[in-house]
Amino acid sequence: MYTDEQFDYDVAVVGGGPAGLTSALYTTRLGMDTVVVNRGGGRAAMMTDTHNVIGVTEDVSGNEFLQTAREQVEDYGGTYRRGFVESVEPLEDDDGFGVATDDGDLTVKRVVLATGFADERPDPPLPRTGKGLHWCLHCDAFMFVGEPVFVMGTGEAAAHVAMIMLNYTDDVDILTRGEEPEWSEETQTLLDNHPVEVVDTELSGKRTDENGWLEAYEFEDGSVREYKGGFPMLGSDYHAEIADDLGVERNDDGTVDVDDHGETSVPGVYAVGDLTPGHNQIPVAMGEGADAGIAIHKDLRKYPRSLEDIEAEGAVEDVDVPAVSPELFATALQHDGHAAGPRSVDEEAEAAADDD
Repeated sequence: MYTDEQFDYDVAVVGGGPAGLTSALYTTRLGMDTVVVNRGGGRAAMMTDTHNVIGVTEDVSGNEFLQTAREQVEDYGGTYRRGFVESVEPLEDDDGFGVATDDGDLTVKRVVLATGFADERPDPPLPRTGKGLHWCLHCDAFMFVGEPVFVMGTGEAAAHVAMIMLNYTDDVDILTRGEEPEWSEETQTLLDNHPVEVVDTELSGKRTDENGWLEAYEFEDGSVREYKGGFPMLGSDYHAEIADDLGVERNDDGTVDVDDHGETSVPGVYAVGDLTPGHNQIPVAMGEGADAGIAIHKDLRKYPRSLEDIEAEGAVEDVDVPAVSPELFATALQHDGHAAGPRSVDEEAEAAADDD
């Protein structure tokens, strides 16, 4: 049985996207020593602009957004590491987890998996991400109101996204790039009754403007079609190796199965963000991260001590509180957001002397 002093952290968050960093922000502010281990990259980091995040302006890039989030977590006393998590394994008696990283091993009480997924990228020729190549209809459909748009793919998702885009523009093509469509007969009937053109010729080149924005695609039959942008719909590659090694249950679509608060089928292991079912949106990911952080707080917090624990351990004494670690306690007292304002080291020493 591990004691509190034998754990390096209360919580380890694997992944540093919007979901993982929000989980870390909540667990840290709720008094749990938290480490984020992030290998870098991710869908949010690719964003040239931020859309659909209230309070964040369009000119904020994904990297700027994430940098601010990292600084917030660290400012509240959380630890951020750039590195790889190689494995997560339950400790003896199922009392927490061992987390093996490329910078050493850690022992933690709870784990949050925020490893997301990677979109399957089509073969070139392709425009730059954010300047004609886009991955999220809900984020970027607004950009293409009244503009010519492509959807790339041969499956059900490509067909349905193409028809959805008719809500925003009257010029939508599906580019199968020489491959046979794989959508159902029912979906074909739907396409036959919507003004979407299926272009089956492979691409041979692209044309962009001086700023790198897509202007047109060239095709092997010599034709040229103008597009302002579009959406590849080729599937997703979930980063679920750690989840699989832990024996976490997955859904048929590849997502990790979680309860209403993000806990997986393995007690103490949570999953948030694009790794889980639901819309792949930053605000949704942030909400899942917050929910998981609060759930972990409720699971780990020491007080109120239950009647059973009072009977076994006795009443809570003055010397037992507060329950936050000395490091988080000191950080909170010095933080601008503290109710009494930030306290200096000298003021802390005086307060400690008064307590004695």
